[in-house]
Amino acid sequence: MILTQEQQDMLDGKYGEGTAFAMKIQVAIGESFDAKKMVPITRAHVALSNQEADLWFAEKLLNAGAKCRIAPTVNPGFCLSFFKNKDMVSKEDADLMQRTHDAYKGLGAVLSYNCTPYIDTNVPNFGEVVAFSESSATPYVNSVWGARSNREGANSALCAAITGYVPEYGLLFDENRKGDILVEVKADMKTDYDYHILGMLGKKIGNGIPVFTGLPKHISKEALRNLGAQLNTSGAYGMYHIVGFTPEAPTIEAAFGGNEPKRKVVITNEDMAAILEEISLEGNREIDFAMFGCPHFTLEEVKYIADRIQGQKLKKEMWILTSSHVKEMAVRMGFDDIISKSGGYIVPDTCPDQPCWGHLNGKIGITESPKCAYYPQRRGIHFVIRDLDTCIDAALTGEVK
Repeated sequence: MILTQEQQDMLDGKYGEGTAFAMKIQVAIGESFDAKKMVPITRAHVALSNQEADLWFAEKLLNAGAKCRIAPTVNPGFCLSFFKNKDMVSKEDADLMQRTHDAYKGLGAVLSYNCTPYIDTNVPNFGEVVAFSESSATPYVNSVWGARSNREGANSALCAAITGYVPEYGLLFDENRKGDILVEVKADMKTDYDYHILGMLGKKIGNGIPVFTGLPKHISKEALRNLGAQLNTSGAYGMYHIVGFTPEAPTIEAAFGGNEPKRKVVITNEDMAAILEEISLEGNREIDFAMFGCPHFTLEEVKYIADRIQGQKLKKEMWILTSSHVKEMAVRMGFDDIISKSGGYIVPDTCPDQPCWGHLNGKIGITESPKCAYYPQRRGIHFVIRDLDTCIDAALTGEVK
């Protein structure tokens, strides 16, 4: 790679050992992708995991004197105050979360603990070069906002935040952002939940950049969040196009860059039903809890649940995971009070794949998110996947109809 004098000085340690570590990793990534140079970024998001390897890396950089030039937002671990007050985490797990907090604070990160920063706290402009990790974040910033990010890992995004640069390759180039798979959606797309299921059809869609046709003219931010999250759960998609909707796909010709698609795929209601049957536990059963917010729920979704359950008592636990911003707004607007009186909880700064959910081990939950169902399986937590209304009804009645 050809480095500027500043970049070479970073690599040589003139900006400190921590910055040198970060630049060494960035250069190695660039060389592995045959990148010719580095380019500056303006934003970053780090998919902090609050796990031992993640913490080891962050503390190594911190102890070597690293500081973020571009302050990144970060993914959730779990909300220490909430779960310690309810005695739901061990001292060891709480200490790990506290050390994670301290490490990223010391590095100069924005302690947002939110997996959907692209909706309200770290929103890039069209054409901005950024470094976003997190499975729902990368396709959203590329596809919906037209910013430019490769599929960064948590560590590479943190290195980019420290150096202020990324190697130039992949989705940073115009020619690599064109679609190559035509996906004709003939399935009924009536709710945000349907985009969860559409995104889970990665195996049928195949490797590449999908160009969707046949979708409604109006698509909510929640539906777009769901689509990107599940595309990265079922496959490895850095971006997608929706013809006539996303900024780089005003026409089908523009989406494909004038080229013919290498493959055409048709998605039907039968495909949607088949993938749901494959990924979900069977219904018609009792459930132990409901969980929403993977990715984190918006204020509009919290309001929808509050309106649905107001004045009723939940028969089963309900956990709604949000950013601290949404939680604060829910408190201000009375939604938190409604949900609390019904027996539910709005929990900020928290991910389903965390040790704070130990009490759910061996239990059966219900969720509208396949991603939420996927990650906690390793912790012995399993889910029925259904649309949001069915999930709410199950929490109220105690069973999935």
